[in-house]
Amino acid sequence: MRVDIYGENRTGITHEVMAVIARHRLDLQAVEVVPNHIYIHVPGLTPAGLPRLREELLAVPGIRGIAEIVLLPRERQHLEIEALLEAIPDPVLAVDGEGRLHFANRAAATAHGATPKTLADIGLDDLMADIRAGRSGPLQRDVVLGARHYLVELLPIIGDGADPSSGAVVILRAPARVGEWLSTVGAGTAKGFDAIIGEAAAMRLLKQRAQRLAPLEAPLLISGETGTGKELFARACHGASRRSAGPFLALNCAALPESLAESELFGYAPGAFTSALRQGKPGLLELADGGSLFLDEVGELTPYLQAKLLRVLQDGTYRRIGGQQELHADVRLLSATNRDLEALAEEGAFRSDLLYRLNVLSLTIPPLRQRVDDIPMLAAHFLTRASAQIGRAEPRLNADALAALTQAPWPGNVRQLENVIFRTASLVDGAEIQPVDLDLQPSSTGNPATDDEPADWRAAHDAFEARLLSRLYPRYPSSRKLARRLGVSHTKIAEKLRRHGIGPPG
Repeated sequence: MRVDIYGENRTGITHEVMAVIARHRLDLQAVEVVPNHIYIHVPGLTPAGLPRLREELLAVPGIRGIAEIVLLPRERQHLEIEALLEAIPDPVLAVDGEGRLHFANRAAATAHGATPKTLADIGLDDLMADIRAGRSGPLQRDVVLGARHYLVELLPIIGDGADPSSGAVVILRAPARVGEWLSTVGAGTAKGFDAIIGEAAAMRLLKQRAQRLAPLEAPLLISGETGTGKELFARACHGASRRSAGPFLALNCAALPESLAESELFGYAPGAFTSALRQGKPGLLELADGGSLFLDEVGELTPYLQAKLLRVLQDGTYRRIGGQQELHADVRLLSATNRDLEALAEEGAFRSDLLYRLNVLSLTIPPLRQRVDDIPMLAAHFLTRASAQIGRAEPRLNADALAALTQAPWPGNVRQLENVIFRTASLVDGAEIQPVDLDLQPSSTGNPATDDEPADWRAAHDAFEARLLSRLYPRYPSSRKLARRLGVSHTKIAEKLRRHGIGPPG
């Protein structure tokens, strides 16, 4: 039986209570003393014997009461901590300074296949140098437990004396768990298909198709011009799938050279190449385990990476760079391209067998010029967001400005519209946006090759200066007024006006 004896916090009261228990010849198994409470565990005490013991204890000066309890405070604390550790999905090990395990949670026992006794039992004895040194936080180390790779985090238990550490809590983080955190941090504000703005007929049909394809496990290829929102649809499809609780990670295949893209995608083993981290590194396929991996601009993959990706799609296995162990990729592959992959396959620039594997399910996002009815609501959304970012009152697009937006060709699609609205919100002074306030010159011809690619930096700089001064001069028709508006010297503005031929002649 466990008993709480409570009363005054008096010197010697504990000794007197222990004397009473000794007179009853009871086997005292545990005692905990805190101010005003003496907790005891007496296995031989029965409910029949408690009244007599209570009577003698109440005769001790300062004792006010005796109550039966279920657990001593430390027992309760131990159970609560153990329940907490058991609930953690990552393997957790409590280790002393000699490498002996004092606790291994269920996740650790499951990964190892049995409850280990020492770090050596699970092949982690090389961590002892880090534990004895009192290192803390994530280590640059990759360990294998039960054929699975884990990242290591140490939380030292600081001791007294010469030994800097009395042990540590070792937490093994599965790459997929790290992937979930990365996915959460980089998820943005998209909340599914409802967050994709568009009520034009083409967009309604596209969202209906996407919602039907999203729950399926097959690879999905999303096609569309640059700036149409391919990643938004990929995220929405992930969110509507059974993998929605898993990570969503993305790789832009056009942004990295082949060697870096390979290490990002597949990871590498310790010592795989000269500049590699000594502990190795998990790739996105590992980090996205149980979730979705989005490959943007997949048409830019080199033939070598195309062959490696094909194997993943064929049998779900791969190896880290320089590694010998076969790893399994439990990921759904979502890919996007603004290129004609069928034409590339016919030219031999893209593997046709990979195309067939990627293009099991497909979505084609219409360009903005084919969904003109959506431009007003997109512009209003971007204007609200831009105004909040800038910290200004939201201006209003008048009817003529909206008409100008709907008539523009938008070679850069929704992304270009967003940029135009942001620039306009940054520069407009009044409460109303007029056509003259819209910086639409880069879209005038609708030819990205000529509009978005100036001859050189100087030409781009001059073109921007001319557009800006042409827009503002009618409202600030002198070099001094315009200089005050832009926060520069009037002599500089006067020179720029002369150079670009803006203002009255002479």
